[in-house]
Amino acid sequence: MKFVVRLHAEITIKSRAVRKRHSKILTSNLRKILARSDASFDIKSRWDRIEVNATAKDGLSDDQLRQAVTERLSNTPGISWFSEVIERPLTEFDELASWVAEHWLNRIENQTFCVRIKRQGQHSFSSLQLERHIGGYMLSRSNNAAVKLNHPQLTINLQINDQVVQLLGSRQQGLGGYPLPTQETTLSLVSGGFDSSVASYEFMRRGARTHFCFFNLGGDTHEAAVKQICYHLWQRFSASHPLKFISVNFAPVVEDILRNCDSGLMGVVLKRQMLRAASRVAAYLKAQALITGDAMGQVSSQTLSNLKVVDAATETLVLRPLITKDKQEIIDLARQIGVEPLAKSIPEYCGVISDKPTVMANGSALEAEEEKLDQALLKQVVNDAEILSMQDIATQSDRQTKVNETHPQSTEQVIIDIRSPAEAQSTPLQHPLAVITIPFFKLLSEFGQLDSQRHYLLYCAQGVMSKMQVLLLQEAGYHNVSVLTEDKGKIS
Repeated sequence: MKFVVRLHAEITIKSRAVRKRHSKILTSNLRKILARSDASFDIKSRWDRIEVNATAKDGLSDDQLRQAVTERLSNTPGISWFSEVIERPLTEFDELASWVAEHWLNRIENQTFCVRIKRQGQHSFSSLQLERHIGGYMLSRSNNAAVKLNHPQLTINLQINDQVVQLLGSRQQGLGGYPLPTQETTLSLVSGGFDSSVASYEFMRRGARTHFCFFNLGGDTHEAAVKQICYHLWQRFSASHPLKFISVNFAPVVEDILRNCDSGLMGVVLKRQMLRAASRVAAYLKAQALITGDAMGQVSSQTLSNLKVVDAATETLVLRPLITKDKQEIIDLARQIGVEPLAKSIPEYCGVISDKPTVMANGSALEAEEEKLDQALLKQVVNDAEILSMQDIATQSDRQTKVNETHPQSTEQVIIDIRSPAEAQSTPLQHPLAVITIPFFKLLSEFGQLDSQRHYLLYCAQGVMSKMQVLLLQEAGYHNVSVLTEDKGKIS
């Protein structure tokens, strides 16, 4: 099985040296990402493309391999599009036309089509000559097809590289952007909501290694949920490189603000304190910029006047990729990248709520209010921050849920498949025990309706999401739940 991968257009217009470097990095990233599949790969970088040859190992069907490769290629930054290809040696026109017809003749019935050929190397014919020959051959053997050169319903694409002909399947869209980490390191301030999650994704897509900084205002349950989102973003879009999750207990800072600051200025003061703390974390990680999910005018602290005075609290560059986005645009993108269901279930922890928040904070007034705060407290909470890698998050979840993997054998056991509905439907879980399906984003709200006399085993594809959901349920007071261990589950 072979795939051709095309670099994002913005890469192809760069200088030869930069283009070569990006291609080399993307090739290396693909080797790391695809190595997680149960298959062997041969990945080669060409000047205008990357070729991926995949061979399934025992127990993995071609369809499963194709699905795994497609999923990873579609979520890897730096790829414009990719296509599965079949190839053969360059021979006579009639042989090539017959070969193309084997794969396309039935598909062009009642459709308009055209043939497009790109060549590299020296040949005794032009691309146009071969396009006309293959098109005529197909047309003469089809009952209701028609050739249309402009905007046809179907386009048959061939690539000729010296003496090898490749027939391309349907193009599949990539993420675009740049390969990780061709851009400099950033630190994203994440809350678990739509905005910060999408903002983090935008910088991953543009090739920036994006670490996560979480200011904990909602306790362990809130933190566990945010970890799930960050782990999902890393695993899907940035798994070629390690990332850090920094959790800062900001409750003492919020208490200091509530006790000392004017009500109308509390929200802006909190944002300034967060940027100051994040700047210290960024310096530790050697990050060049802070990323926030601010959108202009969305809340009182996000007016242009307030954003100006918020940014004045730090010399670190602050970037806001969603600044002009509407809320629905952000939610739609959150749904597209797979974080919308969980982000929707996370409460908004504002930290401070003002009766009449200002929309045009005065810099001098803010500084006067901040003089009342404990100046050493910010440094202390940053120094006490917990720093985890994505692997640490998986290991931590495993360690915290291990005790619950045993339970009374007399208790009736039921498996809960917590994967997304589409994933659970496409690859259903087969198991001797009873299996019910509750998506992870509905689990906390629906678990209380289940029979409390039964013990429930949570299942997901990677095991990390199920472990984190066990923690959330435990913290909510449920103890008849644990993780379905890998040796007990079988996907059909």
